[in-house]
Amino acid sequence: MERLEKRELGLDELEAIRLADILGLPQAEAARMMNISQPTFSRIVSNGRQKIAECVVRGLALKMKSVESSNSVIDREESMTPPKGRCNRRRGR
Repeated sequence: MERLEKRELGLDELEAIRLADILGLPQAEAARMMNISQPTFSRIVSNGRQKIAECVVRGLALKMKSVESSNSVIDREESMTPPKGRCNRRRGR
């Protein structure tokens, strides 16, 4: 694993992917939950998806950034807990 080329996924990217792809929230709602604008959310989730896709397609290692090493104001433990009263739903279901 040490020899593999790595891509680092920031906690903000991980949280954006969790909200959009796991919980199926609309971008505007997910952005509000992360306390950022929708365009910023879109950029973050797109960057995260690109890194994950590159790792899967090229066989790279995916490293998650730790809270201790992060400079992002979005990277905080409470952002990783599921919102209360939400279920795993997708738009249009």
